[in-house]
Amino acid sequence: QVQLVESGGGLAQAGGSLRLSCAASGRAFSPYAMGWFRQAPGKEREFVAAISGGLGSTYYADSVKGRFTISRANAKNTVYLQMNTLKPEDTAVYYCARSQRLIGGPDFDEYDSWGQGTQVTVSS
Repeated sequence: QVQLVESGGGLAQAGGSLRLSCAASGRAFSPYAMGWFRQAPGKEREFVAAISGGLGSTYYADSVKGRFTISRANAKNTVYLQMNTLKPEDTAVYYCARSQRLIGGPDFDEYDSWGQGTQVTVSS
């Protein structure tokens, strides 16, 4: 497995921005897709975005499309989530995860390593 550590969470005002980082160590990083998920209080964990390991193709949940951008720096074994135009409903614990596939998607079952999560709170 690979170890994942998220950072960059915090408090933001509605309309503001935050950038999350996820540093990976251990097994191979670059060939595999990476994803971001989130879980709000009292709700199930939901898919946010994924990026493939090769060409870096991306896939987003409709709720964040046009506001969030996922990217990766393979030389640094790091994946990022740039979050703009934040809304109070974006408040959640955000998790990064490594897929077992080269092209990632929203299916939880394809992800075999998870970080501990970082809290994002958006005030209105």
